Amino acid sequence: MDQRTPLAPQSSVPALHEGGSTILHLICTALWVICHFVAGFIQQIAELLAPFLLIAGVMWAAVPTLTGALTRSTAVADPQARDAINTAAAAIPHDIILGGHMLSATSLIYDGIGLMAVAAAASTLTALAARNM
Repeated sequence: MDQRTPLAPQSSVPALHEGGSTILHLICTALWVICHFVAGFIQQIAELLAPFLLIAGVMWAAVPTLTGALTRSTAVADPQARDAINTAAAAIPHDIILGGHMLSATSLIYDGIGLMAVAAAASTLTALAARNM
């Protein structure tokens, strides 16, 4: 039978130990919450931009091929149309330098795939952070 009463004095050592553990737990939880937020934010941005970069890169790579096919098919029919298509095809640049960065169709495709990898890594980190919270 337990001889303790509710008003009996108790040792303060376990209370300090529990308080330190609680503070440590709160600090760890706060760090995981910050990691979860940052990873989720990065994931959202990467998932938003990756399809745009992929589509822009594929379209930019496809337009010269399509204009070349169109030029070959209209070469016999109308020389004036062929010249107009050749002029339009020549106006499409192979690369663009924007703010000191060179952009091309293949670089946009690679950047889109890279952002998909970043989104997957951020998703993994988010799941890990959620498990540890």
